[in-house]
Amino acid sequence: MTKQALKQPVRILVMLSTTFLGLLLITFLIGRVVPIDPVLAVVGDKALPQVYEKARIAMGLDLPLWKQFFIYISNVLTGDFGTSVLTANPVIDDILRVFPATFELAITATVIGVLAGIPLGIFSAVKRDSFLDHVTRVIGLFGYSLPIFWLGLMGLMFFYARLDLLPGPGRVDVFYEGIVTPVTGFLTLDSMIAGEWEIFRNAVYHLILPASLLGYYSMAYLSRMTRSFMIEQLGQEYILTARVKGVKEWKVIWGHALGNCAIPLITVIALGFGTLLEGSVLTETVFAWPGLGLYLTNSLLNADMNAVLGCTIVVGAIFLGVNLFSDFLYKIMDPRAR
Repeated sequence: MTKQALKQPVRILVMLSTTFLGLLLITFLIGRVVPIDPVLAVVGDKALPQVYEKARIAMGLDLPLWKQFFIYISNVLTGDFGTSVLTANPVIDDILRVFPATFELAITATVIGVLAGIPLGIFSAVKRDSFLDHVTRVIGLFGYSLPIFWLGLMGLMFFYARLDLLPGPGRVDVFYEGIVTPVTGFLTLDSMIAGEWEIFRNAVYHLILPASLLGYYSMAYLSRMTRSFMIEQLGQEYILTARVKGVKEWKVIWGHALGNCAIPLITVIALGFGTLLEGSVLTETVFAWPGLGLYLTNSLLNADMNAVLGCTIVVGAIFLGVNLFSDFLYKIMDPRAR
């Protein structure tokens, strides 16, 4: 391998390491400046002074700040985010338990957003300033303007409380909980593996409403970005040349223009997926979805800073991974970026 070929992975490694170190520094400082005493969260506000002091020394809070930071880094790198005050479990175990529910929700929402948003953006660009274009833009405007928690409450009120078309909050009905043994963490897949088809149908019904609302949010953003990319490409000279040569219009749009839009769209989709993983906090709270968002909300309400900071680090690491993956796909699809 040549020296030039080694530069790129080394540059990426340095960039990721620096960014992750900055993330750790921010979370560490947040844990020290918030008006919450981590010792009191463990021993309680009625503990004796000597008990409080022993706990403080055991947690390393008597050490200089720079030593605490290095201990914090070494713990995080070994997967030790501390113990959750709320559940009394290691935070990493709690995150591994609840994260598949969030991942399942985000994947479904992303698929809905891509399947609906990209075609809408294409048709909107092709029929620019038409009635369809205006309707698409209004739908997108509502999608990224209305608060997601309000949409969730309205969805529950109409489709669950009034029309009784979809089930209410939760990942599955109460009497189905605990029947399926977790294998992948995705309840739909685990119920299929176990052959529990009634639970599978129930899990899918529960998934429809929250995933559709998050998918609507994703669709609104994707349709807007797709429209912008397509309008830019349809105005290029190579499109005019293709039309002059007699290339069929559908091939010009779906082959030439969309082909060149696919590269920036990959980045948009990847970042949108990362945003759904982070931004599903309110949705999971409204729908009582037992994922990372609900876990984070409950931890915040109970001043469980170990869990809060652990979730923050996980979300930040996911964003780094998503960015790296999108850059990798970008270079595969576009030889000029290699």
